Amino acid sequence: MKTLWNERSLNFSDLGSRDRGFAGSQDFPATQRTSDPAIQMVVFTGGEPTLQITDELITALKREGFYVAIETNGTKSVPNNIDWITVSPKIDSEIVQNKGDELKLVYPQKGLDPKTYLDLNFKHFYLQPKDSSDQKENTQLCIDYCLDNPTWKLSIQLHKVLKIK
Repeated sequence: MKTLWNERSLNFSDLGSRDRGFAGSQDFPATQRTSDPAIQMVVFTGGEPTLQITDELITALKREGFYVAIETNGTKSVPNNIDWITVSPKIDSEIVQNKGDELKLVYPQKGLDPKTYLDLNFKHFYLQPKDSSDQKENTQLCIDYCLDNPTWKLSIQLHKVLKIK
């Protein structure tokens, strides 16, 4: 197996200029959303963002031209007018937010069967390898599951693969 990167840790400065190889460069044209300076994006994540955000906050951000996204565990409904909803449920938790743009599961987890989530109303279904000492094995398990179940797509935390801190 050929390794595409070496095993050392990377810093962001190792990645070079932002206009070389990133969205918006000559080689990778940006979408209108990312190239239009009048349109900015806010992503609510970390902890459980539905505990803090309100309809009024979302309305104020939208009024200022922000595209609003959220990543939630799904145990509370998200406010109205969110542009992109990602639900990453925790095992054995009750999912209240059962529709959105993407459902993302950490896999494998004991007692978690991705098939039990397929009746939820999401446009995209992702499996993300569980971050542990078995990272390579977990990644292969995700790949195999996605190949056998094409509704699911692989989601990789690239910063962890590249060891960017």
